[in-house]
Amino acid sequence: MSDAIFRADPPEARRMVMLDGVALIFHRPSGLTHIVAPPAPQILEALGEGDASPDTLLERLQRDYDFGAADDLAAALDARLAELETAGLVWRP
Repeated sequence: MSDAIFRADPPEARRMVMLDGVALIFHRPSGLTHIVAPPAPQILEALGEGDASPDTLLERLQRDYDFGAADDLAAALDARLAELETAGLVWRP
């Protein structure tokens, strides 16, 4: 994984509603609403604990969720972080 650090706005900057397996996230600073699927809401929740590298985020997620014997979690997390960064929900300070 990269050694980049990721940051997200605090939880109060977002309004999240779960609907049929997806999350609708209203991002107050931008005024945009995003439709995301898991694990995006869980990643944002993990970033609510503070800025983190992908390795630290993976540790936080594994602490709270059972991924079983999933293959290449690091690559999957990198892909989701890239999507969230493109959407403007996370960034690198």
